[in-house]
Parts: sequence; C-alpha cells; structure tokens
Amino acid sequence: MNNLCVDIGYKSINHEGEQLCGDHVDVIEHGENSTVIVLADGLGSGVKACILSTLTSRIISTMLAEGLSLEECVSTIAATLPICSVRGVAYSTFTILHLIENETVEIIQYDNPDVIFIRNGEIFHYPKQELNIDNKKILKSVIKLQENDCMVAMSDGCPHAGIGRAFNFGWKWEDIADFMKTVYIAGHTAKNLATMLVDECNKRYGKRPGDDATACVVKVRKREPMNVLFGPPRNRDDCDRMMSLFFSKEGKHIICGGTTASIAAKYLGKEVKTSLNFESADIPPVAEIEGVDLVTEGVITMSRVIEYAKDALGKNELYEHWAFKRDGASMICRMLFEEATDINFFVGRAVNPAHQNPDLPITFNIKMNLVEELSACLRQMGKRVKVCYF
Repeated sequence: MNNLCVDIGYKSINHEGEQLCGDHVDVIEHGENSTVIVLADGLGSGVKACILSTLTSRIISTMLAEGLSLEECVSTIAATLPICSVRGVAYSTFTILHLIENETVEIIQYDNPDVIFIRNGEIFHYPKQELNIDNKKILKSVIKLQENDCMVAMSDGCPHAGIGRAFNFGWKWEDIADFMKTVYIAGHTAKNLATMLVDECNKRYGKRPGDDATACVVKVRKREPMNVLFGPPRNRDDCDRMMSLFFSKEGKHIICGGTTASIAAKYLGKEVKTSLNFESADIPPVAEIEGVDLVTEGVITMSRVIEYAKDALGKNELYEHWAFKRDGASMICRMLFEEATDINFFVGRAVNPAHQNPDLPITFNIKMNLVEELSACLRQMGKRVKVCYF
C-alpha cells in the first residue's frame, strides 16, 4: 500500500446578491490512490457562470479520470460550452490537479491564478511548460510529490479581493502565498486552510464579495491510523477478545464511554483517573488511562463530534469551536479530522442500563446510528473507515 495520502478541502463564497456560485470544484477518485480535482471559474457570475463552471469541471474531471488526453479534454470543452453573447467567448477558466498514485501531480492551468505550492515551509516555484491547445495557452507542470507538500488552487475572486476597498489592486498573489505559508505551519486540515483563505477574502471584500471566490487545498501526508472503542460488547465473554484486537492495532487509541473505559482499564491493569474539570459546560469531562491516548464520555460527546463533522463537510463555520478547545468532543475532532487517515471503529452492541430511563432520549438504535453517521462523514472527508461490531 502506498504510504502517502492526500487531504483535500475546498470552500467558496458567492458574488454579492447571487444565490448560485459561478465557481465549481469536482473531485473524482480513479482507483485507490489516484484523484482528479478540477476547479472551474465560469464567465461572469450567477446562473450562467454556475452552469459553465459545472459543465467544465464535470467534463474535464470525468475525461481525465478515464484516461483521455488533456488535448481531447480542452477541445471537448471548447466545442461543448455555449458562446457568451456579451463577450463572444465560450469557456470557463480552470485548474486541474491530477494526483497519480499520490506520488506525482500534474498541474494544468488555464487563466486561473497560479497554484501556490508550499514545500518544506517555503513557496516552491515549480517549472511550467506552455502548451497551445485550440489557440488556448495552457500551463502544465509535472511534480514528484513529497510528504507535507501543500497545493492551493483558487479562482480569480481571491486575488481580486479588496479592489477599491482594502487595496487598490486587490490582494497580490505573493501576499496570498505568504498568508497561506503562515497558516499552513499550524497543521490545519485542507478544509480549514481553504476556509481561512476564503474567509480572509470575504473580509477584504467587506463581506460584500464583488466576485465568486473559491479555494481548493491539497495536502500530502503519510497515512496515520487511529482506533476508536465505543461501548462494551454484547457478550461479556468477548471483552478480552475486543480489547486484544483494539490495543493490537497500530496508531493512537480513543475510548468513548464510562463502562467501556472501565473494561479497558481492567484489561490493561491500570486505573481510570476521572476529572471534574469541565472544559465545556455541555460536554462531560475527559478521563485518563495509562496507555490510552484519549478517554471521553460516550453518547453526548459523540453526538457533538457528529455535529462538528457535518458542519466541516458543509460551511465549516464551527471549526474555531473544535480546533482549539480542550473538551472531549473537540479533542476527538482534531484527532479524527486532522490527524487520522485510516480509522478503525470497535463498537460494542451491549445495551447500557443507564439508557433505559424513559426520560432520556437515548436508545440502543441511536447509539448505533451515531457510529454510522460519523463513519459516513469521515468517509466523505476522504478517510478510510472500518467498523467492527462485538
């Protein structure tokens, strides 16, 4: 198995007054370790731009993923898209990141701002080959990837931010690159980095964007396994087998639930050290077991993790809540969203007697649904997830 993987995240803001975004990002996986990412910027804004960018990204990403050449893709785009009656042109600009076996990237750019490439904490000025396809100037680069490489693709709404407001000529590419280099050092997820860039653009527009603005970030990293134990097994005789499998797995170990923590501590011959320090008023405090990376409460904590996960996949407005706090839910989020690439869930099917109180809105089915919901969210984030029930 290739030990490198990629973390992909993107975010957009719409032109002021428009319900639809004129930029579109498509991500298509082709095999286990190869991916095609297309960021397209449709001409103008609103419905027409949305249609142009969506068509462009879908056509290019699908054709490239199926092995067709760049020349065929661009020719198809030129022949497919309608002519703009005002400008007399029929295209949207685009940036393509073609990741091959997570070892090599082809960067193909047409009229979008140059992709920012961060390597070893510095801006990497990669070579570009100029191609002419159907009278269109295309820039192509082929780069061997290294661990911790980061690529930032964007639409021209980003460097246009602040024109006539914060800056006379917008936000220069060099200044955006310096901004991304600075925030990248903190180790944020690709989605958070894209969010930070777009949020900064929105501020420079005075929160009244004069153009659609989109950022797509790709981070290259080593695979990082993570293991989550949630609930005791249905059959008590399976406790040792469940614990043995859980602790034999490579990577960090997270235990969710008081009863589960007690079983794990007994198996390890250690003590559960509880805490009364409430980092958050509505999230139970964490505990400690020697040899375990994180011990939290179960259902309430996991429910908050799912809330953060759904937001992270959408508008990503709550990332500041979990990115820095020390409560159990926030710590699980950082470990699963930012650190982990391969996640193993060990889920016990035992019914917790405490949950049989009719005054509590917690049932066995709800507990199982939490695991299914969180697994689905993590898969959408690009994580490899396995779930084992006991």
